Amino acid sequence: MTTDFFANQNFKPVDGENFTVNGKMAFTVDVEEWFQVGAFETSFSRSEWHSLESRAEHQTMELLSLLSDLNITATFFSLGWVAQHSPKAIVEIVDAGHELACHGMDHQRLFTMSRSEFSRDIKQAKDLLEQTASVEVKGYRAPSFSLTPNVWWVYEELEEAGFQYSSSLYPVKTDHYGAKMAPRKPFLPRNNGHLIEIPMTVCDLPLRRIPASGGGYFRLLPYLLSRYMLRKGPQQAGSPGIFYMHPWELDVQQPYVKDAPLLSRFRHYTAQARLPLKLQKLARDFKWGRMDDVFQDFMSDYVRHT
Repeated sequence: MTTDFFANQNFKPVDGENFTVNGKMAFTVDVEEWFQVGAFETSFSRSEWHSLESRAEHQTMELLSLLSDLNITATFFSLGWVAQHSPKAIVEIVDAGHELACHGMDHQRLFTMSRSEFSRDIKQAKDLLEQTASVEVKGYRAPSFSLTPNVWWVYEELEEAGFQYSSSLYPVKTDHYGAKMAPRKPFLPRNNGHLIEIPMTVCDLPLRRIPASGGGYFRLLPYLLSRYMLRKGPQQAGSPGIFYMHPWELDVQQPYVKDAPLLSRFRHYTAQARLPLKLQKLARDFKWGRMDDVFQDFMSDYVRHT
């Protein structure tokens, strides 16, 4: 269905007049507790979350300090759960000059919710984030990039809730997420809609398409390959690159979940200690900014034509 869906659509692309491949790229962060990640969804029930050690505030503060040292401003896609249980982390994100955006309420994948459940989820999360930090929240990212053609109504609900952009599609197919045939540059997912989708960065290599936006791939792959893909991917797409990570990726002291699947443990814990050095190289080799800064021309171009 995914291939047929995208092949039969005529999405309107959104172009940025001042885009250059040597300009800024978007640095983004998905803020969630270490136990809320997809890797551990079979290890902990949601009813157990309240009994587990909260480390979101500590992890976020550590990352904020590092980004300050690297002179990077970013967009933090944050859970409403974090705003409820670690409000200081949310306030510090905004006070440090970063953009606050929404990652849903409690990291529930979209295809597990009904339309009414999703509507309540995003409205509750958006309201919690805005009340906590006293700023408008304009951006949204689906947990685990779980926005698929089967739940395309999500865009209508996002627009109704007051969001202006989403960065939820990954134009690549992995065992965990993705839609390979999705557009690679910003586009309008709804006819006559007012919200744009800004897909994640991928790179076409000779043998296959690879996620180039960071996350576990950035920790696991050699830095030179990641750097190449972050340069090549935006050129191929004609759109600024997007990098993403999680605060828990810096936390080598977080609990070790020994009963999680082997592949999940490998993805979650491997190369965390080397991440700060890689981020220093990333700050040296590229220019970074917030989503609402990097994609301002793309959003403005849409406004001028509507």
